Amino acid sequence: MAGTENGVNVHCDADKLAEKCGVFGVYGHPDAAALTALGLHALQHRGQEAAGIVAYDGEHFHAHRGLGHVGDHFSAGSVIENLPGQAAIGHNRYATIGQTLLRNVQPLFADFEFGGFALGHNGNLTNAYQLRRQLVRRGCLFQSTTDTEVIVHLMATSRGGAVIDRLVEALRQVEGAYSLVAMSGDSVIGVRDPLGIRPLVLGRIGSAHILASETCALDIIGAELIRDVQPGEMIIVDGEGVTSLRPFQSRPGRFCIFEYIYFARPDSLVEGSSVYEARKRIGAELAREAPAPGEIVIPVPDSGVPAAIGFANESGQSFELGIIRNHYVGRTFIEPSDQIRYLGVKLKHNANQALIRGKKVVLVDDSIVRGTTSKKIVEMVRSAGASEVHMRVSSPPTMHSCFYGIDTPEEKKLLAHNYSVDEMAELIGADTLAFISIDGLYRAMGEPGRNPRRPQFCDACFTGDYPTALPDREEASRSPQLSELAERVA
Repeated sequence: MAGTENGVNVHCDADKLAEKCGVFGVYGHPDAAALTALGLHALQHRGQEAAGIVAYDGEHFHAHRGLGHVGDHFSAGSVIENLPGQAAIGHNRYATIGQTLLRNVQPLFADFEFGGFALGHNGNLTNAYQLRRQLVRRGCLFQSTTDTEVIVHLMATSRGGAVIDRLVEALRQVEGAYSLVAMSGDSVIGVRDPLGIRPLVLGRIGSAHILASETCALDIIGAELIRDVQPGEMIIVDGEGVTSLRPFQSRPGRFCIFEYIYFARPDSLVEGSSVYEARKRIGAELAREAPAPGEIVIPVPDSGVPAAIGFANESGQSFELGIIRNHYVGRTFIEPSDQIRYLGVKLKHNANQALIRGKKVVLVDDSIVRGTTSKKIVEMVRSAGASEVHMRVSSPPTMHSCFYGIDTPEEKKLLAHNYSVDEMAELIGADTLAFISIDGLYRAMGEPGRNPRRPQFCDACFTGDYPTALPDREEASRSPQLSELAERVA
């Protein structure tokens, strides 16, 4: 779960939105933990602060968790050897503010009356603080500051007997977004919230079954995609095979459209569509809506590349790699002064001066959040000799915070929330600036446009149209005590 401030997610200093978590699960394979580690490697982009795996060998649960990347903890053979069994689940975590604590690393584990239970969560619960407060008053002792633990305590206090009954009863009390992988002594379970906001897929390798956030995690282990887990569906994989339950009231899906724009890996299939092809279509639609008087189209790497290809193909302009990204920059670089901090963007990006000098450049990026990185990129391209710099963005203006598992700043720190497009262009130093429209984004996704009465996706970060209730946010605006609790949660 993200840290929050006054009910709004608090972002770190980075000028990119970030996904919170990735989940992976295996049932019925002798190398379940090794496959899970590989799957987490493929899902590293969804969470880079911590990783964990819990395995079950038929008698005992075994766990290993650590802070940092997957490869920091699960590359050694001895670690995997200490995670025996034919069932395992894993989790990558992205944290936002404050210290990343080992006690917050998932999967979480608890011993219930029915036996052990492990749980990993991608998403964000929008009534977690209220539920947590109620559970604490009932005597529950929390060991972490994650919203995921709320689900564990709701299961512990449930009137149900079996694990599935307890999990269903718990999930009927929560609001928000969740894609879960869980493991009991005899099954691995996957479940998506009734709106299907976050992704989850079902795959197979031999006779074993896989649950994963994205299909790229199936590819890395040679598994085949069976299908997406449907919104509101619970998948139970056990010795009898795969069982599908529909324990929640059916609702029209609202899948997060930002998965297509930025978060999912471009080689994944999401909701049956190629992410790479979707991004190219978005770029092409952007070129039709907001043509730019440029000579060369340059992506802001790496996330802007497919949209820039689509933009260049549609506009007839030349696609060039005018900005080179350094992939070997560590995450612990110390920036000791304002001057060095201002130059920090060059650690990751550098302009190809011989290509840019004297050219009218069209920069294509996936989003503008705070605007600090965009400003530095534009200045870098101008310093490389560009005669004009036109910025085109393959998402609508990000004007609102996300409460469903995407790390966004509070609204007052979002550039588009406070300034017009023309003002934003002046602030970042671009000759012109344009974003794809919300209807254009929907057209790129194969829809005629956004249906305001029943939007086909979750697009709240652009429109402010939140698909679920936001009890914690609403109460935080009235309750200083809840705001203080929210600020302590990491």
